[in-house]
Amino acid sequence: LYRYANLLDLMGSDPKRILDFVTADVFTTRRFGGNPLAVFPRAPASLNDADMQAIAREMNLSETVFVFPAKSGDARARRVRIFTPAAELPFAGHPTVGAAAMLVALGEIAADSDGRAELVLEEGVGPVPVAVEHRSDRLWARLTCPKPPAELGVAVPPRGVVAAFLGLDEADLDDGAAIEAWSSGPAFTMVPLASPAAVARALLDRALWKRAQGGNLYLFAETAHDRLHARMFAPVLGIDEDPATGSAAVALAGLLAKRLTDGPHRIDIAQGVEMGRPSHMELEFEVRGATAISVSLGGAVVPVSEGRLTL
Repeated sequence: LYRYANLLDLMGSDPKRILDFVTADVFTTRRFGGNPLAVFPRAPASLNDADMQAIAREMNLSETVFVFPAKSGDARARRVRIFTPAAELPFAGHPTVGAAAMLVALGEIAADSDGRAELVLEEGVGPVPVAVEHRSDRLWARLTCPKPPAELGVAVPPRGVVAAFLGLDEADLDDGAAIEAWSSGPAFTMVPLASPAAVARALLDRALWKRAQGGNLYLFAETAHDRLHARMFAPVLGIDEDPATGSAAVALAGLLAKRLTDGPHRIDIAQGVEMGRPSHMELEFEVRGATAISVSLGGAVVPVSEGRLTL
């Protein structure tokens, strides 16, 4: 096949149905760490929902992002749609951070002389501001959540049942914190565990969890002051385990605010370690009256590959 100048010519594809894409590893400073992401920076208006879902299944990453011109007409804004292999999401952290950084890296959004840029991504939850910069020659981006995380107030499984789903004992759960459902767009069942070792040992019975109509499951434990170790499982979304889940980190700010003092807080979150894709997220928020406000999330982004896909 390498004898052909262009493999897609061999395939006889309509040039209008050939899409450029890039991939990046998000929330990491090295390739093959963090959470991989596919970005289609100039998605055509003709691309329909079925096309995007099929492409996301083909890419088979936690998320794939399709970028369109902004509805607002703002030159520094873009409309994005985010798909897992199984469903579309109204908001997700690593696709937002990664897509913004790659749009600047590709020159789709102009940066200033210092390599900084501020842009807005129009998502299902509303406009999401993102700041992009270079730190020590690394791409780095921080999103600001358009609305505070919300406690859903829905029933969650009993503690013993959740522990059993995770292959843990009830003693592995943090006895000082409740299991609660929170949302930043996507919803998560938040499970505080007693130790990072319990987080690492967890082994979700995915078949039982799906039969119990379980949603996205986010486990976390404190490793040191203002440092957490986390994991996230979303089998219903086609994500066996996620290396880094920004939307869950944003939702976590709401739960943590209930037990933190008023004022600014920064939490460093490690995720993906058990998968061999270590990720690092910087969560910042302010607490007022046990409520998280001004929630933002940042991390590094590493460009990995570019390619063309034909429909």
